[in-house]
Amino acid sequence: MAERDTIESVNARQGIVSKLQNLFLRGFATKEDLRELDKQMRDTQYRTLRDMRHTWEGVYLNVLDADARLSKRDLKRVLQVLDRVMAKIRRANYGYAGLWDRKGQINENELARVFNFDKTLSQDIAGMDEAVQKTSQNVDNENWAEAREDLNQVKKLLYDLEDKWNERENLFRPLM
Repeated sequence: MAERDTIESVNARQGIVSKLQNLFLRGFATKEDLRELDKQMRDTQYRTLRDMRHTWEGVYLNVLDADARLSKRDLKRVLQVLDRVMAKIRRANYGYAGLWDRKGQINENELARVFNFDKTLSQDIAGMDEAVQKTSQNVDNENWAEAREDLNQVKKLLYDLEDKWNERENLFRPLM
């Protein structure tokens, strides 16, 4: 149901040329607009994660300098998983299918479903950004007990984000 709302929202913003393309090319302009909107959103997600990574590098270096009793392995693991998630988001599938693709064409509803899914990921990334900022503050204030709890929270949020991102491919090509 939400897919239809997304498609209608995109169609409402289109000009006359896009409406003609939709009419003669079976929704081509709407599909392109959905792909472009999703790409822009993922670029924003990537930039947010990149900034988050820079903040986390500062956290990691401050913990090393202070020789605090925080798991350096976990701090490093967060950087590694962030790198992996950032690469997946940057190189994500756009929703194109070749003319002779044996799995079939990707239609507007699938693109809208992926777009809506990616919007929920933006909310998850915003929550994770807050947790990273809180961790950074606690490390700067040398509040190690709170920082330890924050580290575990950031790890959990990051692993959840990675798991959710891995589900994204199934939205393009659901199993029959």
